[in-house]
Amino acid sequence: MLPKPVETAFFEVIEKHFDNLTISRVTPCSGGCINSSYYVATSRGTFFLKYNYSSRFPEMFEKEALGLEILGDAGKLRVPLVYGNAEAKDQAVLVLENIEEGSPLANFWEDFGKGLARLHKTFGKNFGLDHDNYIGSLFQANKPAANWIDFFVEQRLEAQIKLASDTGKAGPELGRLFRGLYPYLSEFFPEEPPALLHGDLWSGNYMTAEDGQAVIIDPAVYYGHRYMDLGMSKLFGGYAPGFYQAYKEEYPMEKGWEKSMEIANLYPLMVHVNLFGGGYLGSVKSILGKFR
Repeated sequence: MLPKPVETAFFEVIEKHFDNLTISRVTPCSGGCINSSYYVATSRGTFFLKYNYSSRFPEMFEKEALGLEILGDAGKLRVPLVYGNAEAKDQAVLVLENIEEGSPLANFWEDFGKGLARLHKTFGKNFGLDHDNYIGSLFQANKPAANWIDFFVEQRLEAQIKLASDTGKAGPELGRLFRGLYPYLSEFFPEEPPALLHGDLWSGNYMTAEDGQAVIIDPAVYYGHRYMDLGMSKLFGGYAPGFYQAYKEEYPMEKGWEKSMEIANLYPLMVHVNLFGGGYLGSVKSILGKFR
């Protein structure tokens, strides 16, 4: 069963949508490394629930709910329906639609690629967002900026470099290596309008729904350069060639775009340095070493 405060928060959310609901079964969900996750079977269907200590990651679920709603409002790719989030005592809860896993359709990758391209054609006035949020369990600043390179350097790279330095995960030489790259960044990011991004689009953050179509989950939403999502999709593999071909047909990219992926991935790699350490710092230094 759920801890009592979590159950209380669950009912606070769900009773805004359904009357006379009772819980029949609670089943743990594997795969998450930040929050505890469960399938909650009820008299009104099954829901997906996450919970954590409210003080551990303040407003994390509120930000995730906002991100899913922004992506859902764009209407280009499916996201889980958000029922809401709440807190009870020291526990924070997020309740989402439970999406049953299905088998991908024959055109899964093509539809997914076109859907992402259409999402990236949802443009903002500035890079960033009107609120800050999280990437994984790390704070992500989204102060709006008119210029992508400035935003990328100040709010993505420098923020992670400082965190790595402050926590002893990297020494001062890392900052020097990054600053050797900065003069070249405009060569890797062609000028484009701010695109609505999922923000954390590695292969673990999509799933196949019961209808065989892609669903994107666990976002770190902001308006940024679309190469950030594309780079992340290549970071740990899992996306088929047909995905990129369909994307390019819907929203063409400049020749040689693949060369930009390593540079875009410096941000998620630095996030991994700060979350997990290990060999990720070596990967970052390997990329930066090309710009000495």
